[in-house]
Amino acid sequence: MDVGKVTRRRFLVRAALPTIAAGVALGSPRLCALAQTAVSTSVLPASGPGPIPVTLNVNGRPHELRIEPRVTLLDALRERLALTGTKKGCDQGTCGACTVLVDGRRVNACLTLAVMAQHKAITTIEGLADGDQLHPMQAAFIAHDGFQCGYCTPGQIVSAVALLAEKRPTDEQSVREWMSGNICRCGAYPNIVAAVRAAAGHAS
Repeated sequence: MDVGKVTRRRFLVRAALPTIAAGVALGSPRLCALAQTAVSTSVLPASGPGPIPVTLNVNGRPHELRIEPRVTLLDALRERLALTGTKKGCDQGTCGACTVLVDGRRVNACLTLAVMAQHKAITTIEGLADGDQLHPMQAAFIAHDGFQCGYCTPGQIVSAVALLAEKRPTDEQSVREWMSGNICRCGAYPNIVAAVRAAAGHAS
């Protein structure tokens, strides 16, 4: 037996076979059925964590990748497609630096497997501008100085774009509430709120 090809399923089946065999000898119907399942399971081809084909539609362009099922959307974007605008912050889904849009919805890319976003429309910070023409939200963040170190800014902008698309209220308190999943460690929240409200057409 090739030790390198032993799966957990096969190991458990082999470990259970002596008990099953004893039950079969005693005529237990339940163990007889289990024996049939074990025999059929043991001949299934092993399925491991090797690369599989995945198609990601990012910023209007399809990308054919071969990645392991465990690869997150964040890692696929940054390491496979070189779209490094989406940031890896906490890697636990609590800071919002990795926010992207999947079919128009805000998603933490660090908590989303790439295979889960297959064939869906993914928009990153790189996909908001039209060539050299900035998205209105990007322009508002610049005009209102809605950042300091800038690390959280891509996620903030993407989340703010979704906030307006979702037609959420844009008074100051509502903006703070609906943007609460995006943390700015520099504390630029007043300027971020001003930028979002300006992009929504309100006076800053």
